[in-house]
Amino acid sequence: MFGRKVFGLVALATGVASAPAKRQAPSGVPDYVLKYAPVVYLHGQDPYMPSDLNTHLSHTTPEVNFNAVFAPNPLDINSLNQLGGDVYLTSNDDITTNPEWLKGVRPDGNGKTEGTTAAVIVNDKGDGTVDAFYMYFYTYNWGGEVLGLSSLNFGNHVGDWEHTMVRFSNGNPEYVWYSQHANGQAFKYSVTEKYSDNLRPIAYSANGSHANYAITGTHDHTIPNFNLPGGVLEDHTAKDIFWDPLQSSLFYKYDAGANSFTAYDGTSPVNWLSFTGRWGDEEYPTSDKRQVKIFGQAKYSSGPTGPEDKQLNRSNVCPDNGNDCILRGILVPRSVELDAKVFAEDVVQR
Repeated sequence: MFGRKVFGLVALATGVASAPAKRQAPSGVPDYVLKYAPVVYLHGQDPYMPSDLNTHLSHTTPEVNFNAVFAPNPLDINSLNQLGGDVYLTSNDDITTNPEWLKGVRPDGNGKTEGTTAAVIVNDKGDGTVDAFYMYFYTYNWGGEVLGLSSLNFGNHVGDWEHTMVRFSNGNPEYVWYSQHANGQAFKYSVTEKYSDNLRPIAYSANGSHANYAITGTHDHTIPNFNLPGGVLEDHTAKDIFWDPLQSSLFYKYDAGANSFTAYDGTSPVNWLSFTGRWGDEEYPTSDKRQVKIFGQAKYSSGPTGPEDKQLNRSNVCPDNGNDCILRGILVPRSVELDAKVFAEDVVQR
């Protein structure tokens, strides 16, 4: 019988990190993309740290309709593009046993993780506007508990791509986007909390779900298409474990017209960015005894698509999802009430 996962506590790290090691970015990456790159604080009780891409791939089998399909040998970021868009990178282990590889890599005292746990993608729009996407990878997403009840736990999945995006105008940072579940939040760069250098904005990664927030604390968020009152599903962020994703990133230029990527160093693997399949298991059917489904919401949902599917050539700071893009002029948590409210300091993009 499949049991409920037991989450081990991760020891808290001090919220004040030592200075990051010198970043070894390839030549050609705009200086401002590095200078104003966000840093991330991970929650101290989150068992699921950032993950190395190749380690993740080595523990998965490509499947379509729950059946294994052709896989290059070895399966890694050099060969991933050989797989089709209908492929799910399926865990070789029963994830309810919480195998060690799901837990990722804890940053060291300088905020560095071993392996490749992040990517920076730069889209120069040619008019002085540059969008820099800072992509973060985790092998596992824990979806959280509704009303604090373990029996109402939804949205767990293998594979988790999150990101922040900084929009620059002529080299100056203007806005920061924080991805959060099905949507996110955008803030004026000037009001974001900064790292000790007073330049790099801080993103707080939520415990388990890794949604990115601009402040610490408790953040209400809703389940898409699941009509429950506000406050029943929460994210929690804290200034616990310092992570500097730049130290473990690959760096790319994005050509929107050709929908293609080029590595700044000319040697880093590029083809993996063309993989349009899913980075985790397909949603388990209700016949699987691990699965629970209520009001259309699954305890174990499908893994996510990768960076290429994150609207890298968006017009507004926010992705186009039918909602107004509110560029917040003050730091506010996410809640049902605040999401719809526009303050005097805010700018709305439609």
